[in-house]
Amino acid sequence: MSALLQVSGVEAGYGGGRVLNGVSLSVGQGEVLALIGRNGVGKTTLMRALIGLIGLDAGSIELDGESLGHEKPYVRAQKGMGYVPQGREIFGALTVAENLQVGAQANRAQAAQMKDKVVGYFPILKQRYQQKAGTMSGGEQQQLAIARALISSPKVVLLDEPSEGIQPSIVDLIGETLQQIARETGIGVVLVEQDMGMVERIATRCCVMDKGRIVDTLSPAQLAEEDLIRQYLAL
Repeated sequence: MSALLQVSGVEAGYGGGRVLNGVSLSVGQGEVLALIGRNGVGKTTLMRALIGLIGLDAGSIELDGESLGHEKPYVRAQKGMGYVPQGREIFGALTVAENLQVGAQANRAQAAQMKDKVVGYFPILKQRYQQKAGTMSGGEQQQLAIARALISSPKVVLLDEPSEGIQPSIVDLIGETLQQIARETGIGVVLVEQDMGMVERIATRCCVMDKGRIVDTLSPAQLAEEDLIRQYLAL
């Protein structure tokens, strides 16, 4: 499996404080990689470093063989990295169509071809197309946030806690759709997630983080082992 995303020895933090301590990982075509671990171990910081919201103190990030160096987030989006932050951050005053247009700015040529496909993955968006996003349910907003990240046809999409605050049936729908998208398009998915049921269902591999490092790599089946869950997630 060829690596779409290659992360090597990444160190980063905030205000001189180190959070990430030499993180290395790779994501292949059509792979769903889950980052798991207790709160505060660096998962969201890693996502922010990958998309360029915080700079690196050391290490490298390559997307499809191209170094991202110190590129700004919008440049990374243009080069093929999509991002769905924790809390979704959709534009509530804009319609569904207008939110998708914002996402399309990263790669307008690809977006024109992807719009129908993306809306096809999330049929509720077609029904809500001219509705203000702020009037939609949390689950509908999350589907919109994912569609907005996908419309420019990224090579890799990063999702931070996509199940947060969403009813279980919609979590299942989102998980199944992400799995389908990865399988059909070859997009790599990096998923920060606390819902171990979702991770077990859709992940290809699970990287366990602790104290800013990746300390283990598990198969989804291993998550069913109670001792591992207690050890890594303190559940």
